[in-house]
Amino acid sequence: MSEKKINLIVANMGYGHQRAAYPLLSLSGGESITINDYQGIPEWEKEYWINNLSSYEKISRFKKVPILGPLVFSVMDYFQKVPALYPYRDLSKPTFQQKYFLKFIKKGLGKKLIEELNENELPYVTTFFVAAYIAEYHDYHGDIYCIICDTDVSRAWAPIDPKHSRIKFLVPSESVKKKLLMYGVKEKNIFISGFPLPTENIGANKEIILTDLTNRISKLDPKGVYQEKYQSLIKNIEIKNQKEDDNPIEITFAVGGAGAQKEIGILILNKLISFIKDKKIKLNLVAGNREDVRDYFTSAIKELNLSGEKGIKIIFASEKVDYFRMFNQCLRNTDILWTKPSELSFYCALGLPIIISTPVGSQEDANNEWLIGVGAGIDSLDPEYVNEWLPDLLDSGRLARAAVDGFLNAEQMGTYNISNIIK
Repeated sequence: MSEKKINLIVANMGYGHQRAAYPLLSLSGGESITINDYQGIPEWEKEYWINNLSSYEKISRFKKVPILGPLVFSVMDYFQKVPALYPYRDLSKPTFQQKYFLKFIKKGLGKKLIEELNENELPYVTTFFVAAYIAEYHDYHGDIYCIICDTDVSRAWAPIDPKHSRIKFLVPSESVKKKLLMYGVKEKNIFISGFPLPTENIGANKEIILTDLTNRISKLDPKGVYQEKYQSLIKNIEIKNQKEDDNPIEITFAVGGAGAQKEIGILILNKLISFIKDKKIKLNLVAGNREDVRDYFTSAIKELNLSGEKGIKIIFASEKVDYFRMFNQCLRNTDILWTKPSELSFYCALGLPIIISTPVGSQEDANNEWLIGVGAGIDSLDPEYVNEWLPDLLDSGRLARAAVDGFLNAEQMGTYNISNIIK
């Protein structure tokens, strides 16, 4: 186990906060501390967090209910909306959401944890804004760092009192830095690092990314349309031509932490059955650490008489760290990542084209816009007809272009940059 150089603080809410922390485990001695479920957490604190998470997941699922569902979700989403970058204006006024959290922090939320962590005073690195509030309010003695987990950021991520805050922010881009400045964060406390991607998918000199990308391009561009048109752009990338029979296109469909959109995965499977049986496509259905989603996938596969089909795989592990490790390994062979625009949007930097499912909430709307902007994302057409439009995307070379655009336009070295910044 590596030497512990930081206190790594996460939140058990979906996958985003913990996925962003996973690549930094080598700095934290292999462990992370969960702000809403740490060892010795007072019972009232645990109940507070359980109620918050339960409410969010219920509303997320309730969104599917006609008329009333979208209305209720929109009210919740209003409090985490991401304002436009332009025009430049003062957005430093605290929000209702922040005042709500501060109320409970003043009552002692997280105080016990901070008192325990003050014994070592290591840099406090968190992927959750409330954990940063907690550390500052309860006077954590070491440096406090907050990693931004999305391509844009709402007011909630900045300190409640930004002018007097010492929280340092590790941000994915210049535009996020500008947004934090509008929220009142001092420029000296903002570091452009990039999002922390898994090092096992990168390599110290990007050698792993390049290997995977060279294996991927010819599969995504079977007619060579992209390769011919953009020869000058990819002249330094050694394309490995592969026989289709030996190397089917591998699609990975990832479900969100609340289990939303799992039905789309089975619809995709249903429409691509003939391609899978003909060994032209492999499909990975990502259930994460959710047993209910795994069971849903397993049951649907059985109903379709596809049990034992080698071209179908469910990615599941009961522990999130094990799931992240398994998922990252799966991405090495993945050609197309199909997901809603969560924190996985940043994974386009690995040279992965992303087919974008319907965004859930204003934060994912912002991620969707970013993915389209860098050229790595393609809005999903109706999954009902994926068996028709997916071959067209492949024949046109559009997916190969998305793979290369993500590689060229998104930051890959966030984990390494963060490690250097917090030394």
